[in-house]
Amino acid sequence: MIPKELLAALRTIEIHTARFANENLSGTYASSFKGQGLAFREVRPYQPGDDVRTIDWNVSARMNETFVKVFVEEREMTVNLVVDLSPSQRFGTRRAPKARVASEVGALLAFSAIRNNDRVGLIVSTSRVERMVPPKKGEKHVMRVVREILGFEPKYREIAPRPPHLPPLLGPSTDLRGALEALVGVAKRRSIAFVVSDFLAQGYERALALASRRHDVICVVLNDPRDLNLPDVGVVTFEDLESGETLVVDTGDKRVRAHHARAMEQLALSRKQLFTKLGIDQVDIRTDGSFVKPLRDLFARRGKRIHSR
Repeated sequence: MIPKELLAALRTIEIHTARFANENLSGTYASSFKGQGLAFREVRPYQPGDDVRTIDWNVSARMNETFVKVFVEEREMTVNLVVDLSPSQRFGTRRAPKARVASEVGALLAFSAIRNNDRVGLIVSTSRVERMVPPKKGEKHVMRVVREILGFEPKYREIAPRPPHLPPLLGPSTDLRGALEALVGVAKRRSIAFVVSDFLAQGYERALALASRRHDVICVVLNDPRDLNLPDVGVVTFEDLESGETLVVDTGDKRVRAHHARAMEQLALSRKQLFTKLGIDQVDIRTDGSFVKPLRDLFARRGKRIHSR
């Protein structure tokens, strides 16, 4: 049985994201991704300006007239959603936690995909791959994908023995590397892979490089305003959602706030440099803003880039 609260949330996301997909992304989505190749459609009489390499000599000989083959781009694609739902995704100080935003983003992308007759698959990860949903079509399948994201509950467990002086781990940590390796291992055909995470992780660079060689990878970076800037609220205790460890911080100290801001800026810069080096598109989505406009802008940029080639 699905809890009533989850059903209500699913219904809300379904109504909003399906409408957003129709009204905001229907054109830009289709134009921003290249198809998998060319498929033969028909033959027709030769017209001046046609490429002579497309002449169908067999048909032309039978009909005693020159005919050319007509090809169309194969539009049907596979969209894989790789979603990080480690405990840090429960963080959010504004409109919604990152995990809720991830479900909204996933729903919007999935509805956009099925509007274009594409298949949608899902990989959910924490410190390991937790869920894998094979790519399929249809609105029922999309709602299953959204339900897997929105209703996901990590199993709290001790991952490794801890020294007595440290608190026990609350739950799984972030392992983007494992999720990306699963994408490479499972998705044999080239796909569009949206990696949705706050990317507050380490050691995923090589796996991302491997994934980007086989798939068209797009990194959706989730940010909360408090990720970037500490508020001046005096002495507070911070808790790591993944390790359970606590740290007392004097946020009233300007040097502390400045150090935090510099560290986060450097992390964002290093991440952007990595994505640029690998030729990966990045879209930043904040928990206090729209998740539709950044994706619409991304698709518009990609569409212009593809059509200018």
